[in-house]
Amino acid sequence: MKGMMMQRPLLISEILEFGAEQYPQGEIVSVRTEGDVHRYTYPDAVKRTRQLAHGLQAQGVELGDRVATLAWNGYRHFELYYAISGIGAVCHTINPRLSAEQLIYIVNHAEDKLLFLDTTFVPLIAAVKDHLPKDLTYVIMTDRAHMPKDLAFEALCYEDLLEGQPETIEWPEFDENTAAGLCYTSGTTGNPKGALYSHRSTVLHAMMIIVMQSDSFVEGAKVLPVVPLFHVNAWGLPYSAPLAGLSIVFPGAALDGASLYDLMDKEVVHSAWGVPTIWMGLMAEIRKRGQMPAGFKDVVVGGSAAPRSLIKGFEEMGASVSHAWGMTEMSPVGSHGVLPATLKDAPLEERLDMKQKQGRRCFGVDFKIVDEDGKVLPKDGEAVGELYVRGNTVVSGYFKNEEATAKALDADGWFGTGDVASIDPNGVLSIQDRAKDLVKSGGEWISSIDLENAAMAHPGVASAAVIAVPHPKWDERPILVAVAAGEEKPSLDALQQSMSEHFAKWQLPDDIIWVEDLPLTATGKVSKLTLRQRLLEDYKHPDLR
Repeated sequence: MKGMMMQRPLLISEILEFGAEQYPQGEIVSVRTEGDVHRYTYPDAVKRTRQLAHGLQAQGVELGDRVATLAWNGYRHFELYYAISGIGAVCHTINPRLSAEQLIYIVNHAEDKLLFLDTTFVPLIAAVKDHLPKDLTYVIMTDRAHMPKDLAFEALCYEDLLEGQPETIEWPEFDENTAAGLCYTSGTTGNPKGALYSHRSTVLHAMMIIVMQSDSFVEGAKVLPVVPLFHVNAWGLPYSAPLAGLSIVFPGAALDGASLYDLMDKEVVHSAWGVPTIWMGLMAEIRKRGQMPAGFKDVVVGGSAAPRSLIKGFEEMGASVSHAWGMTEMSPVGSHGVLPATLKDAPLEERLDMKQKQGRRCFGVDFKIVDEDGKVLPKDGEAVGELYVRGNTVVSGYFKNEEATAKALDADGWFGTGDVASIDPNGVLSIQDRAKDLVKSGGEWISSIDLENAAMAHPGVASAAVIAVPHPKWDERPILVAVAAGEEKPSLDALQQSMSEHFAKWQLPDDIIWVEDLPLTATGKVSKLTLRQRLLEDYKHPDLR
């Protein structure tokens, strides 16, 4: 027997319409590439988005067409999110930090029909345009007065697409499983792989993170997505914020500590989301100024694990920190680090023990860990294995890539994350490492993440990465690559002594190499592949063969 309930499709267009109706005072504040700050309300945004939708249709965009964006976090990029998917096309966000080769590959693989780009990226496209589809239409995301001169390719003006278009629209209805967004992974091996999101998965993900990441969503407050709109839909914030009544502050291209501090302080941002490297820069600025930005109470960290010392620094300054773990293939959030009620008043060190972990699974996302033979391991907090996931917001395969799909899914349809983890009886996830980054020494595994966090707890270390090097007796040994926090660099003995509280002697790094900076991937994580290459070429380390 089936229930007797109406069934309406879950469509992205309804989110912004709802936000404009229910939260008319909600704002979108954007630092523009033109150099000023733009602000308007959700009702203003929905009117312009409707105009843009008409403009896209006038350019021949139809159901299922891919429309690419190459842009910073700003209101025009936000409008594209809703206008493209609202008419049944697919919003394909491109990471500008990808290599030229990868950018060329994904535009051709996605078969994009239009490409919208900020003025910042005009030189980037000019350099690769001969390798992009000949019939690709380019649109510069600015007004007529700021259109670049002497363009190397023909391009339309964004504001011209909206000019004269109606501010009303009858959004089309279609199956909620219709494709809505396309985001490519920036993997270190092989070509990028496309995660193709649906309207259903996107709406469910937006609702899910509002419920799970509850401390962040305070109606009337402001949220700052430092995580880019070009990276997994800014972790879903462009969809969840209008649903929950939060105003959005978009930082544009300036993501250094001083610029973020000034913007957050002026706008009284309540919650900000981003990767650890961003928060390290902001924390340095906070310590320099001696106080937090006004109203800043909530820090959400994703992309990679935050060092305990960084979490502690924010907590002591009055901001609550929580991890939000996930992957591009998961829309992306799969677990949240909001503390259980039983720990809200616990001592700081006990809270930090929990906050260092990746937290509890989100509703609708299932976890399992398996050993090397695929046997499911117990969720006892002790067993460690590769993490597999499934759920309504997890990909069932890769876009136009059957080979990668076959490798990613197990026989039961679970997606293999490549992370090594443990899960405790309460469902709390603790990522031990990426499988490829574990150090296997004398038959025992050493977590590079744990070593890195311990190293960065030393006041003389600003950032650090641990990589494995070959060893004739022990198979592999860990070495520490670090950036100094000041002029004085702590010795290896001093660091080992500092870290020895948490590790056995055999687990400690054998060597330390000081560098000016650590190479980052397109998504702000430390690139250990690039780091190894750099060390091999620049430092001629004897063990890096």
